[in-house]
Amino acid sequence: MKEQYLGTTKPKKRIIMKPSKKVRFDWENTEDTSSGDMINALYQNPHEAQLLFGRGFRAGIDRREQKKKVASKHDEVDKHWSEKKLEEMSGRDWRIFKEDFNISYKGSKIPHPLRSWEESKLSPELLKAVERADYKEPKPIQMAAIPLGLEQRDVIGIADTGTGKTMAFVLPMLSYISRLPPMKEENQSEGPYALVLAPTRELAKQIKEETAKFARYLGFKVISIAGGESIEKQALKLSQGCEIVIATPGRLIDCLERRYVVLNQCNYLVLDEADHMIDLGFEPQVAQVLNAMPSSNLKPENEDEELEEKKIYRTTYMFSATMCPVLERLARKYLRNPVAVTVGKSTKLVTQQVIMIKETEKFSKLKKLIDELGDDKSAIVFVNTKIKVDYIVKNLEKLGKFRVTTLHAGKSQEQRDVSLEGFIQKRFNVLVTTDVLGRGLDIRDLAHVINYDMPNTIDTYTHRIGRTGRAGKSGVATTFLTLEDKDVFYGLRQKLLECKSTVPPELARHEASKFKPGTVPN
Repeated sequence: MKEQYLGTTKPKKRIIMKPSKKVRFDWENTEDTSSGDMINALYQNPHEAQLLFGRGFRAGIDRREQKKKVASKHDEVDKHWSEKKLEEMSGRDWRIFKEDFNISYKGSKIPHPLRSWEESKLSPELLKAVERADYKEPKPIQMAAIPLGLEQRDVIGIADTGTGKTMAFVLPMLSYISRLPPMKEENQSEGPYALVLAPTRELAKQIKEETAKFARYLGFKVISIAGGESIEKQALKLSQGCEIVIATPGRLIDCLERRYVVLNQCNYLVLDEADHMIDLGFEPQVAQVLNAMPSSNLKPENEDEELEEKKIYRTTYMFSATMCPVLERLARKYLRNPVAVTVGKSTKLVTQQVIMIKETEKFSKLKKLIDELGDDKSAIVFVNTKIKVDYIVKNLEKLGKFRVTTLHAGKSQEQRDVSLEGFIQKRFNVLVTTDVLGRGLDIRDLAHVINYDMPNTIDTYTHRIGRTGRAGKSGVATTFLTLEDKDVFYGLRQKLLECKSTVPPELARHEASKFKPGTVPN
């Protein structure tokens, strides 16, 4: 049937192609289709895959050489930021750096923090002044804030007292003034170039001393105007001209209203301890000072707009330990695209002890704590009223074995200076005071803070205990707590838990410590 329908078919012969013995090795340039502009950029930089994540090797290549190459890459990645040059720092290195120093930012176009004085953009004169002042390494707030100040950025600094904030604004301020015309007779009547506002006389005096320490190397004059000294004497100093004024808000407003000083060329403002100024009721005075400054050189509101390098803009620093709604309102009104800088809290170095006690038992417990101090250590005792200050000092002096001094707002400035100076120089080892010393002053090697009276707010408590545990040294803060202090039980318990300190059982069990004041428990 197959033959009938298909006919007879012959099987096809299988042909095997044999390779030619003649091989051609030469070729024409015109035959290269990948030459010139036609080559694909992807083939110029081929991706080198890491075999088995660096644990494998390629065949046909010396394994020892491959091991060396992989090891060198791992060494580069594992190297700590402190072993790298500035240009070698990666984004990951900067993240680790900021975590190491508890630095965080909120804002746009933020420059990297400075790692050392040598890498800063400070002038040789300022670097020499830093070296002479024996500041070997910058502190975290200085690392974060100084590069911002050198770029004329507005800064909101959130940090405890004793963290080095003064230098964080003084060095950029001096760098800023260095770019301005020298202060001479023709322009000194227009006022200072920079202004620092502080809430208390003591803090103003301390800032003045710290600023003058660096300003003298640049030939700049610093004047402090605060209560406790004749305003006429201060007016005479102002009339002779200066680059920098350190002032308390009340005294500065008096001088402005009497035309002892004007702020026609003042374009650098620092609000130190801004939250304390607000607590003391200085918000209207602060706003009045800001309105008295020239507004012709405010930064552009559009944060994407670049600042002109040679132009002088108004620069505002606002330092605070907390950020209250009033400060946020001031910042929104007067600061332009500020960068908020937050550094770790120094209260981690403070051992906090809270003792539940009756009012009648406080003095005997205080006496025992001071007895345990010894002659070589010092303590500050905080109370809430001037009358109680005098009562405690009188009874301690009766015992005849304590070197006690006192300080409160009822004393004259001269008396306050003498008491404070004697305490700093160890002529006295116990200082009994009200909240006039709660903020801003740097008293070194203070071993113990005793809250004889619990303050009315947790912010005040934080500032009080911040007098110890400064400059990397540990300290102790003991607080006497009574049932009359119920309003702060909740906040105090949260603070102790936050700092991983012991919460006394009486406080932990009390109903007032479990709910925020003003809230109703379910």
